[in-house]
Amino acid sequence: MRVLSWTVLFLVAVAAPGVVLARDPKSQVVTLSFYGLLCGLMFFIFQAPDVALSQFTIGAVMLPLLILLALTRMRRHNARQQRKEQK
Repeated sequence: MRVLSWTVLFLVAVAAPGVVLARDPKSQVVTLSFYGLLCGLMFFIFQAPDVALSQFTIGAVMLPLLILLALTRMRRHNARQQRKEQK
């Protein structure tokens, strides 16, 4: 159990800079989702299943989904604005 705990802590520590250093918004969302999964796994291993379930739901699914939806809406809005300016 101790090796598993240290392994998950190491993976969380390695994945955190990946979220920050990603430049493309889509890759940021993917790495954020992966980081959320790792954090949920960490909470589960450290015997906090209620927090882990919340992290899986919010951090790994809902937050990346909302960010992708917002990015899509912003791109559509910008495309409409450019079309209006061209006319």
